[in-house]
Amino acid sequence: MAYDSDSTLDLSRYASLNDLIELASARYSDKAAYSCLGHETTFNEINHYSRQFAAYLQQETNLVQGDRVAIQLPNITQFVIAAYGAIKAGMVLVNTNPLYTQRELIHQFNDSGAKALVVLSDLLPTLTEVVANTGIETVISTHAMDLIAPQPQPEVPFATVPFCDVLSAGEKLTYAPVISVSGQIAALQYTGGTTGLSKGAMLTHGNLLANAMQIKSRLGDRLVEGEEIFVAPLPVYHIYAFMVNLVLYYERGGCSVLIPNPRDISGLISTLGQYPFTGFAGLNTLFVGLCHQPEFKALDFSHLKVTISGGTALTQAAASIWQQTTGCTISEGYGLSETSPVVSLNAPGLEQLGTIGKPVLGTQVKILDMDDNEVPIGETGELAVFGPQVMLGYWNNPDETAKVMTSDGYFKTGDIALATDDGYHKIVDRKKDMIIVSGFNVYPNEVEDVLSNHEAVLECAVIGVEDERSGEAVKAVIVLSDSNIEHEQAKAMVDKYCREQLTAYKVPKIISFVDALPKSTVGKILRRELRK
Repeated sequence: MAYDSDSTLDLSRYASLNDLIELASARYSDKAAYSCLGHETTFNEINHYSRQFAAYLQQETNLVQGDRVAIQLPNITQFVIAAYGAIKAGMVLVNTNPLYTQRELIHQFNDSGAKALVVLSDLLPTLTEVVANTGIETVISTHAMDLIAPQPQPEVPFATVPFCDVLSAGEKLTYAPVISVSGQIAALQYTGGTTGLSKGAMLTHGNLLANAMQIKSRLGDRLVEGEEIFVAPLPVYHIYAFMVNLVLYYERGGCSVLIPNPRDISGLISTLGQYPFTGFAGLNTLFVGLCHQPEFKALDFSHLKVTISGGTALTQAAASIWQQTTGCTISEGYGLSETSPVVSLNAPGLEQLGTIGKPVLGTQVKILDMDDNEVPIGETGELAVFGPQVMLGYWNNPDETAKVMTSDGYFKTGDIALATDDGYHKIVDRKKDMIIVSGFNVYPNEVEDVLSNHEAVLECAVIGVEDERSGEAVKAVIVLSDSNIEHEQAKAMVDKYCREQLTAYKVPKIISFVDALPKSTVGKILRRELRK
């Protein structure tokens, strides 16, 4: 039986994200909207800067409404200004991981048709081949400290415009307001797939607005208008933090504390000590890592009332040590890029540990068998979702879209779940072979495609194995093209090659060699046999 949340989702307040940004900016004008590197920016300033950015895109570039603008930045205020500016100009965001290699960037920019790129200046030297092999026409670069004191930009063999120059130029221009509607695409959020190439989930203004209202409803009185301070260590180029910090908390008048480098645990703890923070989002590894630091234990947690976990399964150990240390429970949720992202979420204080909570308002969930028929409650099957947060489909990829949509419009997540009698859901396995490393998705086919291009590799298979620190680690099992190559030599060559071709978290942590891989009668490599 399909589970549907009670009551009705009201989506009449905003016609688009443009409306949300403008109205929230006016409502909370002089309040701090974002804090980063010790510098606070008010709602009014965010609105002013993003209008300048939009005016520049409209009048000083060849971009038009509907064009794609890639943003390759960590958690800094410039990300927000660029994202809101692109939205105000009627353009489509392409959120991009700053850690991506040239190969990954070239695919994403060409697939999306991005014409502009906003990038961290530190990354400029690596972009020469990327710009030359894509349709990127405008490159805007920024140093993390630019809003505090403009910094020099590196010299590169292609044209760039400093972020501060964009704002200065935009201040002299007149921004032409754009009317966007709910059904227009606001962002392309790239996600992996069975082909090994990432696909752009088309998220509309309506998708993102709906999900913000859905999460707001589930958080209830834990989300007080104009009073919240939410610490954002998770990357805002991921849809999870993007939704929480650039949509939901902005709409509520909250202040988001952006953490550019969450790996700097001492720096993160120092920042936390400066704010009476009320909300926090993280993953198992971050929760546990913080709670083992004496400086963290000494912080004032008296204001903390919402802690959200997503991206990977929350463990009992992480939930327990967090609650013991902070006095706050963790609300585990579940979502995907294709669902903007939240499908379900435990209500704060009413959590059922080991579950992903109940579906958010206006969301229907089914558990399906191999023939897309519903299974009885308590039995496992593939989780399928129907709701206003579900994507339009994959960008320029109707075949892949058709594979994940049922005939009655449900999105098939690829995750195996079961429903409980009281309406909660548990994720029990993954239909796909996706590996989750510290909350980051790694798709075996992509890693295998890279490995297969190395001259020393005859055949290979990639699987996930348990890892104490990252939840899972990537393991590559390889058949060498020359059996006379020493394994240590081959391991070093393969590791070096992967680091040149893949983002660090995708690089195999474990590399082993075999004489032959297990295969089916038709020659398909059986990854499941390697997991035994």
